[in-house]
Amino acid sequence: MLRMSTLFLRTLREDPADAEVPSHRLLVRAGYVRRVAPGVYSWLPLGVRMLANVSRVIREEMDRIGAQEVLFPALIPREPYEASGRWTEYGDLLFRLKDRRGNDYLLGPTHEELFTLMVKGEYSSYKDLPVMLYQVQTKYRDEARPRAGILRGREFVMKDSYSFDLDDAGLQRSYDLHREAYIRTFERLGMDYRIVSAVSGAMGGSASEEFLAPAPTGEDTFVSCTSCDYAANTEAVELRAPEPTDPAAQPVMEVLDTPDTPTIDSLVAALKDLGHDVPAGGTLKNVVVLLRHPDGKVEPLVVGVPGDREVDVKRLEANVSPAEVLPFEKFDQHPQLVKGYIGPQGLAGVRYVVDPLVVRGSAWATGANIQGKHAVNVVMGRDFEPSGVVPAAEVRAGDPCGRCGSPLEIGRGIEIGHIFQLGRKYADAFGLDLLGPDGKPVRVTMGSYGIGVSRAIAAIAEQSYDDKGLVWSREVAPVDVHVVGVGKGEQKAVAERVAAELEERGLTVLLDDRPKVSPGVAFKDAELIGVPTSVVIGRGLDDGEIELRDRASGESRTVPLDGLVDTVLAEVRG
Repeated sequence: MLRMSTLFLRTLREDPADAEVPSHRLLVRAGYVRRVAPGVYSWLPLGVRMLANVSRVIREEMDRIGAQEVLFPALIPREPYEASGRWTEYGDLLFRLKDRRGNDYLLGPTHEELFTLMVKGEYSSYKDLPVMLYQVQTKYRDEARPRAGILRGREFVMKDSYSFDLDDAGLQRSYDLHREAYIRTFERLGMDYRIVSAVSGAMGGSASEEFLAPAPTGEDTFVSCTSCDYAANTEAVELRAPEPTDPAAQPVMEVLDTPDTPTIDSLVAALKDLGHDVPAGGTLKNVVVLLRHPDGKVEPLVVGVPGDREVDVKRLEANVSPAEVLPFEKFDQHPQLVKGYIGPQGLAGVRYVVDPLVVRGSAWATGANIQGKHAVNVVMGRDFEPSGVVPAAEVRAGDPCGRCGSPLEIGRGIEIGHIFQLGRKYADAFGLDLLGPDGKPVRVTMGSYGIGVSRAIAAIAEQSYDDKGLVWSREVAPVDVHVVGVGKGEQKAVAERVAAELEERGLTVLLDDRPKVSPGVAFKDAELIGVPTSVVIGRGLDDGEIELRDRASGESRTVPLDGLVDTVLAEVRG
């Protein structure tokens, strides 16, 4: 039994000064976590119990699909990451350090390398596969802007698992098993979630899906179709693009004088005066950015998007990963880039890519690469050829679904899980081969699957709090029942007896046995802490009645003291 008189807990009436989102504010106020440094938090007893509960659910569902738990060190030597290329690819996100002998180490952000090496060291035959391994462990990423409490930290608890199969069909089976395990996990945790298509980024691999918890404070933006079941992170969304056409069928390109047209709107107005009725969406906006590659190389990149849209830097960065996208400012060092008048035609010495909305045969009004001049009827496939197609344009509500053409809706969410079909990236890096049925080596194929354990707690809080405090689901709450005795008579003694009986019957109990605490303070703390069921032993005791409060609905009812324990058991266990 947890007694509030001795529990290492202090609730706060005021919000922490650095709190940005409700979960951060309430988890600190309710005594679950405390800040140590930016992005680094300590967990207090109630928080530790919640971490254990979420981890237990995850472990149960992983064990259910036949995965086996292992545990790797957080401190990893440089060599495995060097072999995979991620010592460089991860860039500044890695915490790097040296031991007293000058050897390089890192604090692990993920553990693909060590899982691969473990399987290579232990297994040699196709008969050993398939195998799925997982761990629940602390991870480290040197986030440039840690924020939102435990939602975006530098140190966090994560479950990562990896599947090893002989062929792609086996990988698909392992992927599907994890997908179903994640669905059961998040449903048990009482979370609202969406499964969306995603990009793999620095993780590598092909098929990739995210599990997002919809919340206004989420850092991820996702789309969902109003007609079909299509949903995707905006970094991975596929919009319905115009059909390609024959470039030769378009009118000849024409260069026009368009001085003083610094914006798309001013360009549209100037073109109209010149007899060319071109809407903003018919102009081609060419945005220059810098790409900084993990090896330190920096190069300019010009990105073409329809003029009525902005470049979504987050979407662009996800699709050029592991490179980092930076602002471009030094036009004087690239005379071919005429600021405000950049066009793709004849652009030399700089890599040029377009968004998928810019298709072959499409004609555009765009810069002429001459100060004060634009060109019309600039046709892709005739007047210019991009060096690549990179999703980069902002996605808007109402855009056509790439699958069925219906309008898309946009929401915000918190990433709580991510599953990847890695393929053979890491098996290739470490030569993970097993002898096949014919006695010949077979290269193993892998999957990678992660759940943010500590982040899930914050995400649940973001989805279920109210103006009084936290509202936990039964599966994750730190205890099953919060017992409060208030009054000057026998209430506290009865609360002690009831709490002991509940505990004897298998429930976990938080008993507010603090002396000299007013009923108002006790009730406010119970609401702030957020246990689903509270048993209030107060004035009604003289009449043999006890109050049961449901934190989620806010409703309360009186029940007889006789049979109270059975009533509470039925309520908690459903």
